[in-house]
Amino acid sequence: MPYDHPSTVNHSACLNQLDHLKSLHTPASTLHHPLSSTHHSLPSVLLRPPPSNPPPGSKMAAAALVTENFKFVSLFFKSKDVMIFNGLIALGTVASQTAYNVFAFSCPCSPERNHRYGLAAIGVPALVFFLLGVMMNRSTWDLLSECRLRRCRRLAAVSVFAVMGNILGRAAIAPVTWVLISLLQGEAYMCALSEFVDPDTLEEFPKEGRNVIQLMAKFPCRGTVPSELLPFWEEIERRLKYESQLLGWLIVAAMAVVVFLMLCAKRCCSPFGSQQEEYWSRFHASEQDLFKRTAAVHANLVAAENVKSFFGFVALDDEEKAQVEEHAGASTPVQSEDWNRVAGVYLYRENGGVPLYSRLHKWARYHVDNNTEGMEKLS
Repeated sequence: MPYDHPSTVNHSACLNQLDHLKSLHTPASTLHHPLSSTHHSLPSVLLRPPPSNPPPGSKMAAAALVTENFKFVSLFFKSKDVMIFNGLIALGTVASQTAYNVFAFSCPCSPERNHRYGLAAIGVPALVFFLLGVMMNRSTWDLLSECRLRRCRRLAAVSVFAVMGNILGRAAIAPVTWVLISLLQGEAYMCALSEFVDPDTLEEFPKEGRNVIQLMAKFPCRGTVPSELLPFWEEIERRLKYESQLLGWLIVAAMAVVVFLMLCAKRCCSPFGSQQEEYWSRFHASEQDLFKRTAAVHANLVAAENVKSFFGFVALDDEEKAQVEEHAGASTPVQSEDWNRVAGVYLYRENGGVPLYSRLHKWARYHVDNNTEGMEKLS
C-alpha cells in the first residue's frame, strides 16, 4: 500500500466534517448558498482579493520622494537665483521672439509701412519687456516707498546709482535679448530697410521708368517681386542680413564689455569679500522668502480672528487649525509705523562692527536692544 502524506489523508472526510460544523453556526439565510460553507471555511488570506491600488505606505514614500526632489530644485534655484532668473528671462525672450517670427511676423511689403512695421517689431516688444522688468523688480517699489515715506532725503547719489543700476540692469535683459535675436535673424531689419537700398549698388538693376522705392519695398516678400527682378532678391537679402547680423554682434560685444566693467566696479566698490557677498545674497533671498510665508500665515491668523469675532466661529481646515493653535498669541496686527520702518531702500550698514544686512535686520537689532533713537532714524 503506497504511503499517503498526512495532509492528503481523508481530505474529503475532513471537509465534510468542517461543513457540518460550519452549518451548525451559520444562519439559516446562508445555508441555501452552495459556496457559503466553503467560502467561510477557507483562510481569509487566500480569499482576500489582490489590492487594486498600491498600499498607502508606498504612496507616502513616493510623495516624500517628489517633495524632496522639489526641495532640491528650489534650493538649487535659490543658491543661484540671480543667474538662473536672468537666464530664464533670456531663454523665455528667445522662445517668444522665435514664435513671433514663425506665427505672427508678416512684412507689409509696402513703402513707408515697411519701415514703421520693422522698427515696431523690434522696438515695441523690447519696450514692453523693459517695462515689465522694471515692474517685476522689488527694488523699484522699494525706491518709490523710500521717496514716498522719507522724500528721498536720506538717499545719497551713490545709493541712487546703485539702486537704479540694479533696476535698469535687470530690466534690460529681456529687451536686449529681443533686439539681439531680431537682428541676428534679420527678418525685421530686412523689412524695415529694404526700401532704402540704393539700386545703383546693384549691377544691371533695371530701374528706368520704375518707382524704385516701391520696387525695393517688395523684396522682403519674395512672392511679390517681379520675375525679372528675382535674380537680385538673394543679393539684397544677403546684404541686409549681413548688416543686421553685424549690428547684432557689435551689440553683443558692447554688452559683454559693459557687463564685465560693471561687475568689476561692483566688486571694487563692495564692502564685502567674496564669501560675505555670497552670504549676503543667501541671507537676502532667505529673508524675503521667510517674510512672505510668515506674512501669509499672520494674515490668515488675523483674518480668522476677525471672522470669529463677527460670526462666533470660523471654518478652518486641519492645516489652518494647526496654525491657529501653534500661533495662538501671534494674531496682533503689526503697527503701520513698523511696516514703514522695514520698507524702502537699504544699503549695507554696521552697528558696533556687527553687519546689518537689511532694514528688517536693522529693525530687529534695534528692537532687541530697545534702541528708540535708532528706531526713529528708521522711520
